[in-house]
Amino acid sequence: MKHVLRVLEYEKMKKQLLEHVSSSLGRQKIDQLKPSTDLEEVQLWQNQTFEGSTVLRLRSHVPLGGIFDIRAHVKRAKIGGGLQASELLEIASTIYGGRQVKKFIETLVEEEEIKLPLLHELVHAIEPLTDIERAIKQCIDDNGHVLDSASPALRTLRHQIRSYESSVRSKLESITRSSNTAKMLSDAIVTIRNDRFVIPVKQEYRGAFGGIVHDQSASGATLFIEPQAVVTINNQLREAKAKEAREIERILAELSEKTAEFADELLINVETLADLDFIFTKARYGKAVKGTKPSLNDRGYLLLKRARHPLIPGETVVPIDVELGGSFSSLIITGPNTGGKTVTLKTVGLLTLMAQSGLYIPAEEDSEMAIFKQVFADIGDEQSIEQSLSTFSSHMTNIVQILKKVDHESLVLFDELGAGTDPTEGAALAIAILDDVYRRGARVVATTHYSELKGYAYNREGAMNASVEFNVETLRPTYRLLIGVPGRSNAFAISRRLGLEDSIIERAKAQIDADSDQMEKMIASLEESRKSSEQEWKEASSIRQEAERLRADLVKEMEALEREKERILQEAEERAAQAVKEAKEEAEWIISELRELQKEGLAVKEHQLIDAKKHLEEAVPKLTARQKQVKKESAKKNPDLVPGDEVKVLSFGQKGHIVEKLADDEYQVQIGIMKMKVKKEDLQYVDRPKKVETKPLATVRGSEHHVKPELDLRGERYEDAMLRVEKYLDDAILAGYHQVSIIHGKGTGALRKGVKQLLSKHPHVKATRDGGMNEGGLGNTVVELK
Repeated sequence: MKHVLRVLEYEKMKKQLLEHVSSSLGRQKIDQLKPSTDLEEVQLWQNQTFEGSTVLRLRSHVPLGGIFDIRAHVKRAKIGGGLQASELLEIASTIYGGRQVKKFIETLVEEEEIKLPLLHELVHAIEPLTDIERAIKQCIDDNGHVLDSASPALRTLRHQIRSYESSVRSKLESITRSSNTAKMLSDAIVTIRNDRFVIPVKQEYRGAFGGIVHDQSASGATLFIEPQAVVTINNQLREAKAKEAREIERILAELSEKTAEFADELLINVETLADLDFIFTKARYGKAVKGTKPSLNDRGYLLLKRARHPLIPGETVVPIDVELGGSFSSLIITGPNTGGKTVTLKTVGLLTLMAQSGLYIPAEEDSEMAIFKQVFADIGDEQSIEQSLSTFSSHMTNIVQILKKVDHESLVLFDELGAGTDPTEGAALAIAILDDVYRRGARVVATTHYSELKGYAYNREGAMNASVEFNVETLRPTYRLLIGVPGRSNAFAISRRLGLEDSIIERAKAQIDADSDQMEKMIASLEESRKSSEQEWKEASSIRQEAERLRADLVKEMEALEREKERILQEAEERAAQAVKEAKEEAEWIISELRELQKEGLAVKEHQLIDAKKHLEEAVPKLTARQKQVKKESAKKNPDLVPGDEVKVLSFGQKGHIVEKLADDEYQVQIGIMKMKVKKEDLQYVDRPKKVETKPLATVRGSEHHVKPELDLRGERYEDAMLRVEKYLDDAILAGYHQVSIIHGKGTGALRKGVKQLLSKHPHVKATRDGGMNEGGLGNTVVELK
């Protein structure tokens, strides 16, 4: 594995990753980073990176400052060891940093209402530990010095120390300022030797001050003397400082004990912060390389869209499209040594390792990566000077080791397969190796400049040719990967561009055998066809986009018209309802008047009945001119309605379907369980189940009776329909149909249900399904026959 990580430049990629780390905790995680071969683990890592990227997109910064690797400190405190002030300060700082990160993530989830389940679960494990943080901060300042306020005893001792120091300095400064002693001193200063205050005295005056000599200059001309007058005070100062040191040691030991009490919680916090720093480091790196989250699979399928090698500067890298593991599992990249083939190989390999490490890959959205159990690579000149191996021997030694381990869950990368030996033997060996790896089910990307391998993919199932495009005009590779087109040598074209005489080139061409010449011509033709296809595809794409835009505009206009029509009909229905209500009220008033006349014992005369009838007729709601116009327009738009068509009855506002045509302008319509006669002008066409043509008309064997590939039951009575279905199935089986359609319409669903029940029990029915969007939908049942 180390060999693969080295040749695919995985460690160089990790150095790029380290540029985005926030703490030594994250740095340690990156140092330990290795690709995983477990799909679930990789998916978890990728989801963590996705959540980290989401946070950076929303906030651009994560508060991860002030965090240290305190694990060694905590473990020492846990076994009873004492901690230094600086170590305790790092512990307090890390506790504070963890609490800040926890608050940051929890606030983000609440305010933005976004889901960050993995990050939220991680920060939930962080313990605030405010008590120990407060205890440390009350005793130690930001520079790592123990404060006077750490204890009353320490405050007293430091007061004494300052008093003794002041007294000593005062006495010594009076000596240095004295005119009597000035000539005895090398310099009029007070200094410190062996942690005691002294003055510099000339050698010849050493006995003038008494006291203790602590040091002398390099020349011996000056002695640093503690005068007898300050020896007592210096002793008191020394004793006070010793007491101070013991008190500081006691305070630090007490804080160390407090740390030990929360050792387990602190270690969990540190591990969590390491994970968080690592996640946000991956997210920042993904943003830096313009990476995306790939889809993952364990089927060995790989699809890279505009993939870029992360170690090549963005302004020079050329994106490539690569697919592997779908219709072919071996990709053979042929062509001259122009530098593009090896980059392609390394891009595929490195991006695979990055994806399996939970990193975003520098490719476009919708790229897909496979999780391989093993990745093998034989790239570049691996010649060993110590072993005195040739280039071919070096490659072959590596390939032998690969072939011992490769299986169906492997990705194998071969660079210049078979190179370094006789071309004929090398090409034959390369073909044999590729065949062997293919039989084992591995995914292979191989590069070669042997012309014999250009035809390999044409003769092998599961193999595909590819090449790196070369611009003969500029004499440079474009680095574009062309799938399906083998590479050309371009040697003659390049030589001609460089000025080689045509006569020499023609003599060289004459040396090439017919097969090689035919192969080069075929490749040239393929390249021309590809360029032509690309141009046509661009033009077609442009036309399609314009058509889609026009279609979208038309759909919007139609939707607006439909909404306007619905609004007009709604208004008409509301006015009609109001008119009906008024008519009922008028009718009730008329009936009430007639009853009053009857109560008075008066006979209702003929002319009174005529008047009442007139009032009733006048109370019947009349359609407005606009309503009549809308109904006429709807009727005109209707196609010729046939049984089975879905329609809307405008006066009721309900949908149903045509049962049968009664007259030129009248139809029988079924709405739910109710059938009624409706005028054509009161109907609005909605939909028509489409017939499915699966086969041309067939003839029942042994007869002249023609059987259609579908049976239309719309408008049939239930019993008759069931008999027709049974007979039709027999005829269809005799005719040799494998699939037929039974059109029963939607309606109340009774006919459809009966057909489904009959089909489920029929011995020659293999399977059934509802019609698709272009097959009539629920109004059609597609039957697969045995």
